[in-house]
Amino acid sequence: MTKEMKRLAVVTLGCKVNQYDTDSVVTQFLDAGYTVVDFGDVADVYLINTCTVTNLGDRKSRQMIRRAHKNNPGAKVVVMGCLAQTTPEAVAALEGVTLVVGTNGRTGIAQEIERLTLGDKRSLVDDIFEVSTFEDMPSLDFSGRTRATLKIQDGCDQFCTYCRVPFARGPSRSRSPVSVLEQVEQIVSLGYGEIVLTGIHLGLYGADLDPPRTLKQISEDIANTKGLLRLRISSVDPHEITDELIELVARHPVVCRHMHIPLQSGSDTVLKRMGRNYTASQFRDIVAKLRAQIPEIAITTDIMVGFPGETEEDFQKTMELTNDVAFSKIHVFQYSKRLGTRAAKFPDQILSVEKEDRSRRLIHAGEALSERFHCSFIGENVDVLVEQLQEDQAIGHTDNYLKVNFPAPAGADLVGKIVPVHILEARADGVLGRFSR
Repeated sequence: MTKEMKRLAVVTLGCKVNQYDTDSVVTQFLDAGYTVVDFGDVADVYLINTCTVTNLGDRKSRQMIRRAHKNNPGAKVVVMGCLAQTTPEAVAALEGVTLVVGTNGRTGIAQEIERLTLGDKRSLVDDIFEVSTFEDMPSLDFSGRTRATLKIQDGCDQFCTYCRVPFARGPSRSRSPVSVLEQVEQIVSLGYGEIVLTGIHLGLYGADLDPPRTLKQISEDIANTKGLLRLRISSVDPHEITDELIELVARHPVVCRHMHIPLQSGSDTVLKRMGRNYTASQFRDIVAKLRAQIPEIAITTDIMVGFPGETEEDFQKTMELTNDVAFSKIHVFQYSKRLGTRAAKFPDQILSVEKEDRSRRLIHAGEALSERFHCSFIGENVDVLVEQLQEDQAIGHTDNYLKVNFPAPAGADLVGKIVPVHILEARADGVLGRFSR
């Protein structure tokens, strides 16, 4: 097979960690001489990185597997990720699947698929609870020209009652600081302007290392890397946001003024049944500390509606906390019953119509809060890392996660550069401005 004939089509479902894992495996295929093509095109190998957080994630994953086989029945299909880890036999039984890989043992996928012939079926899924070390899979090929995702932690020990992630990802394990900083330097040398730090349970970073490290310590080491423009810390649970981490975000010019803090519910009763390790009051206290030290910080969140037993009073407590905290963006999820989780057997399961109603009301409140946050920047000058150009429009983000659109100066290639923009108008999904020289 010649280099020109070796085509790889890729689709990723789910979170930023999944995207990093995909990018790492794509790097293997690029080194083996493959060219990446659109998933709708005819390819020699299709790679589907699956998600199993919700029933919808399961369904979309299976749809993509079937679509790959339909696109080219003569292609090899690789299925990896969380759904592959939790239900490997069911995935392997789907038509067209050649290779099933879970959430570990992915360093030789390109070589393995080359050894297999059409019609072969192979599973490389191991017991994830036997895995104790971080699988070091460097990725140097990221989607886009400006932002790179850097995975430094995998696994979760929390076992929230609604969540399958620990069964898909195994115990918490951290990447060594040496490996982290080596990849940071490579990413910077390739010209990426921003690094997004990610993990399955990022706040646990370093607890398993010898000697132990903290998220604050590794974040500061990364932020001090010469040439790095921005470091964005992704999702951190509220009880793991330390005073030291807040102080780092407040003072370090490279660390973005943005924290994604999962709330899930504003009701202590629901939080306790979920198995979350904080109360609504503690969440408010953390946000108050952040706002006191970083006035223009963006605080985004995840909220679940319709958890078993959630009453209208519980939901109203979520709405009240949401408005008090004034999130800049809310990701709203409807509770999805997941096989093998404790919550799947809880009484008082909420009807779909009720979940949909609460979701709609919360999304509406979140959009109003987003617009209010964006309006607070009208008339200000902000620094925007430009990520793409669409016709005559430049699109990018500020460090505190304002999505900014502005007319690009004729002939200027601004992608990858941080430029000043004067904000003129706000909407729920972002702001409009003009280039400010």
